[in-house]
Amino acid sequence: MIKNILGNITQTYLNLTNLQRNLVMSIVAVLVYVASTSISYSLFSNLITSSLPTVGEVEKQTALPGPSTSFEEDPNAPKTAECPLNGSMHTEKAKEFWNERRPLAIMIENHTEARPQSGLTNADIIYEAVAEGGITRFMAIYLCNVADVQVGPVRSARTYYLDWLGEYDALYAHVGGANSPGPADALGQIIRFDVKDLNQFSIGFPVFWRDYQRLGHPVATEHTMYSTTQKLWEVGAKRGWVATDSAKIRWDKNFNPWEFKDDQPSTGGNVKVTFWESQPGYEVEWVYDNVTNNYKRINGGDEHKDLNNDKQLIAKVIIVQFQKESRANDGYPGNVHLLYETTGGGEALIIQDGKVTEGSWSKKSRTARTVFLDKNNKEIKLNKGQIWIQTVPEGARVTY
Repeated sequence: MIKNILGNITQTYLNLTNLQRNLVMSIVAVLVYVASTSISYSLFSNLITSSLPTVGEVEKQTALPGPSTSFEEDPNAPKTAECPLNGSMHTEKAKEFWNERRPLAIMIENHTEARPQSGLTNADIIYEAVAEGGITRFMAIYLCNVADVQVGPVRSARTYYLDWLGEYDALYAHVGGANSPGPADALGQIIRFDVKDLNQFSIGFPVFWRDYQRLGHPVATEHTMYSTTQKLWEVGAKRGWVATDSAKIRWDKNFNPWEFKDDQPSTGGNVKVTFWESQPGYEVEWVYDNVTNNYKRINGGDEHKDLNNDKQLIAKVIIVQFQKESRANDGYPGNVHLLYETTGGGEALIIQDGKVTEGSWSKKSRTARTVFLDKNNKEIKLNKGQIWIQTVPEGARVTY
């Protein structure tokens, strides 16, 4: 039967004129194209759909990509190498790693909705000051803890942090920054000061990524940016920013380390630092532990912990430097951009061994090393371990 039907179709086609035959072939070609396109689209759609994660799977993805493989110190190996930043003792193998790098500074926020942060326990030095509105922000500096560390939430640059950064000629990781024309133009100053800049805006994924479920529940976008120390050091290395620059000059050629000493614990007491009276959520209390000779950090009334390891933040040394605070008056809405007089000198409190030493700070230029002096203008030796430097406005309340 099929043979008869095909025969009739063939005979009919042969009886058509040339014009009719061309018209039939055109119609057949269109039908074949439409059919093949529909089939291909259906197959491709099924393939793509089957490879995509479901909504539930997307919600489960957090902090991707994670830290890459890197060196981990042997806890049983002798610690004979002194970190140039904070005097902490490490293995000679760790020193081999940090000798090939330059310090890495990362801006980390301290908004109440961003706590707990990731990676602060691994920093060598942490600077803390108000970014705006009484909300403090950290600049964490890494060098000697050479293991890869997941860090965040990363936030934007501010001008006065650049002055502290200048002491280390460090890599600077941040997400944008203040850029209104005027004295608080951090992004403009990064260019002018030739900072070794790791701005997320120019790097992107996968070095930086957003983790919306970092706290086990959704958080606002500004509290989600992450990176790792290893990824940032790798970007710096690709740009030629390693321990020795293209002119064969090491980052620490003109670096003057602080002087360090051994612990001398006492019965001691606690210290409370108030940045702005109007923002009690950012008040910090340092609780002294004379057994370990460390200070445990309380922030806004709660134990301040690291999300990476659930450990409470501790410091070996806390330095409070009083600096003149003013508004930038740069036309930015609310006039929220701040300035601090980071060069020159002023009063300081050096807190270690359960004691508070009333002294002063001195910084001769933007890139000069800040030194901390006692009442006799003699440099104060610091304990070996993590150091917190907190800048507060002149006249701020510090109780001890």
